[in-house]
Amino acid sequence: MCILSIRSYGTRSIARPKIICNMNIAAGQSDEPLKFNLENIIDRARKLWDSAPAPVKSFPWNRAADNFVQLILDIVLTVTKYLYVPVLIVTSISELSYCAHERKLYITLLPFLVGVGVAGILKSAAAESSPSPKNAEVPWHLIAIGLFFTLLKLPGPYYPYWGRIFIPHFANGALFRTLWFAFLWYRRPRKSLEKTLPDSVVLDPEQKEL
Repeated sequence: MCILSIRSYGTRSIARPKIICNMNIAAGQSDEPLKFNLENIIDRARKLWDSAPAPVKSFPWNRAADNFVQLILDIVLTVTKYLYVPVLIVTSISELSYCAHERKLYITLLPFLVGVGVAGILKSAAAESSPSPKNAEVPWHLIAIGLFFTLLKLPGPYYPYWGRIFIPHFANGALFRTLWFAFLWYRRPRKSLEKTLPDSVVLDPEQKEL
C-alpha cells in the first residue's frame, strides 16, 4: 500500500511528494499440519519385525521388560529404605522443636499414640481382607500405609495452627509403627524350599528310590 502526500511551505507552494509504501510479503506457508499415517507406520514396523533375524525374534522381550521394571522398583525401594528413616527422624525433631517453641509439646503424645493405633488397625485390616500380604515377597500393604501417612505429613507447615500441632505427630506415630511392622516383616522366618514346592511337582524316580 502506497500513500502520496503534498505539503506547502509559506507563500510558495512547493509540492514535495512523500511516498510511504508498506509492503507485506507473506511467505507461502501451508496451513495444513503434517499428517502421519498411522497405518503406514504400523505396516513398516511389522515389515521391520518380519525382516529381523531369528535371534531377535526369539529374544524374550516381555521377560526382559518385566525384569527391568523389577530392577527399577528394587532400586527405588533400596534407596527409600536407607534414606527414609533418617529423614523421618530429622523431620520429627523439627516438628517437636516447633511445638516446644509454641509451648505445646505436652500435647504431642496424644496424636502420636493415635497414629500408632490407626496404623495397627490398617495393617490388621489389610491382612484380614486378603491372604496375599502374608505370602508376598514385598510388603506392599505396609508400603501403601507408609505412603498415605507420608503424603499426610508432607504439607505439615501449610496446615492451620492446630493442624501443624496435631497432624504431623499423628502421621509420625503411624509411620514409626509402620516401620516397626516392616522390620518384623523382614525378620520373619522364611519358609524352606521343600515346603514351598507345590504338590504337583513330580520328583525324579531315582530320587524317590533314594
